[in-house]
Amino acid sequence: MSYTPPPAEPFRPETERQWSVLVHVIAGGLNLVTGGLFTGLIAAIIAFILLRGRGPFVRSHAATTLNFQITMIIAEIIGLILIFVLVGWFILAAVWVVNIVFSIQGALAAGRGRAYTYPISIPIFK
Repeated sequence: MSYTPPPAEPFRPETERQWSVLVHVIAGGLNLVTGGLFTGLIAAIIAFILLRGRGPFVRSHAATTLNFQITMIIAEIIGLILIFVLVGWFILAAVWVVNIVFSIQGALAAGRGRAYTYPISIPIFK
């Protein structure tokens, strides 16, 4: 006989908003502190897995953040490949700035209770 844990209870609306803000802040903030290199993606994956069943608002923001972080990893890899042509440095700098700016915009939208879609994002998770 196997044990199946009970489903997580949904968050209250204000708690969903708070966690949605944190998803954007943590993923973008980790990239700020570490300079990228998969930390934002790891945070977004963990948030998506842990929060996706807690409410539609937080699920939407976690999925949006995860999609954006995947897109940023792809851009970072391209930048790392092109570093030998010197263009890569500009791409990496742009990725870093874009990640921070759009993460702040996402957090502000979540705090206001609004949906947010990153302008540069490959929609993989919904």
